[in-house]
Amino acid sequence: MGLFSSSKDSYLGVDIGTASIKVVELKRESGKPFLVTYGYIDISSDIIRSNTPETRQRIITGLKKVLKSADVTTDRAIAALPTFSVFNSIITLPKMPAKDLNSAIKWEAKKYVPLPLEEMILDFKVLNEKEEIEATSSQEQESKGKFHLLGNKTAKFGSEQSRTNRVLVTAAPKNLVSRYIEIFKQTGLKLISLETEAFALARSMVGYNEAPSMIVDIGSITTDTCVIEKGVAILNRSVDIGGLSITQAIANSLNISVERAEQFKRDFGVSINQDVNQKGIPKLIISALTPVINEIKYVFDLYHNQGTMEIEKIILSGGSAFLPNLTDYFSNFFNKPTIIGNPWDKIIYPLELKPVLDEIGSRLAVAIGLAMRDI
Repeated sequence: MGLFSSSKDSYLGVDIGTASIKVVELKRESGKPFLVTYGYIDISSDIIRSNTPETRQRIITGLKKVLKSADVTTDRAIAALPTFSVFNSIITLPKMPAKDLNSAIKWEAKKYVPLPLEEMILDFKVLNEKEEIEATSSQEQESKGKFHLLGNKTAKFGSEQSRTNRVLVTAAPKNLVSRYIEIFKQTGLKLISLETEAFALARSMVGYNEAPSMIVDIGSITTDTCVIEKGVAILNRSVDIGGLSITQAIANSLNISVERAEQFKRDFGVSINQDVNQKGIPKLIISALTPVINEIKYVFDLYHNQGTMEIEKIILSGGSAFLPNLTDYFSNFFNKPTIIGNPWDKIIYPLELKPVLDEIGSRLAVAIGLAMRDI
């Protein structure tokens, strides 16, 4: 049975990850999001790299199972495309009427999107307008209807006096979107919105904040790094290193089982003092994390080279965010305050659930952000 009674204002966030499926149902009550129910299941669900009938059926079966076990009360779902499957870039264009933006952005997008635009769904957001610009890619209207890869609100950046527009352009493969539509259809859910994981994380972890923040989402197989500026994910990158990579490195080095290596990882974590010669498990973990650390440094440099504001803090999410001492290690290494994000901050829920929700919140951050989209 759900935690609360169902209502017509209930929405389901569905996060199909590479190693698990997570769902969170929220409802609107007095203008605020209330938790209805949640659930997750560990299952290989890499729909991006594998489009076989077996993979699709495994995802459909797993999703049906978690919907039943969580006793979900709504069929209205919002889903997200993984960060690494989406192309995005910020382009600069002269000020022009909204009606001319479509063709100008499409022309410029050809320089940045590595696949033919005919095979992509194109979406964009004007970043430096104080007033919302009602301009939507004609390709988007034709191919995906109301699916918005960039969320449901236009950010308000900069000054009205600017002579140029900063435009965030995002493109996703049409065939990938079609896979999601078919999976949700087979599951019996109505897919009412489809956006990127970065925007869901921005919504649940940051909200609207003048100071830029960096979200580092350490999943099982990949780590996504996103810079959030005034509620908008303007810079997104992904690296194929995650919690499983760390566990596997420990298992291989010590010649132990993956299960035991996972326990060692949770027990030892990383060493806080970088000046001390790292030994044993902490050294193995830092070695496995090196590509993630290098990626974060690269994103810092990339953002700073754009001549924009200073990143205020790092927010960790994902299943490996609770790796012992990781927040302190990142704080020292990057000289930035680092915290584990709490996606439940904006959600109302029974207080007796707080210990459990605090433990799993980071893992459910994307699903929470998706369910919040229309609330």
